[in-house]
Amino acid sequence: MLSQLKWRVAVLAAIAVVFTAVAWQTASADEDLVHIVKGTVKSVDKDSKTMVVKTADGTEHTIKWTDKTTMEGAKDTGGGIAEGTKVSVKYTEKAGEKTAVGIKAAGKATAKAVQ
Repeated sequence: MLSQLKWRVAVLAAIAVVFTAVAWQTASADEDLVHIVKGTVKSVDKDSKTMVVKTADGTEHTIKWTDKTTMEGAKDTGGGIAEGTKVSVKYTEKAGEKTAVGIKAAGKATAKAVQ
């Protein structure tokens, strides 16, 4: 009888460990991972709130912005970012769509470092 009780407790403990691991992984997957891309703005589309950033290696990233996107070094998103501006963009990506969290327009001193 005592061995059956120990066996049941061991099985229940194993099940609890599995459920805890699954819950932890699900919670981790819900967190947004922030990426950074640095490059030159190739184009800006104010209607769709998107811009294309071309990096030094030639890769082009299409990134959308929202009203929550923070700006530094320009008046506002889209309005202050023009083609040819050197930028550093922090973004999240869900289902292949990149959304800017923050955009920093590089000043003359930092523009050379972005190239």
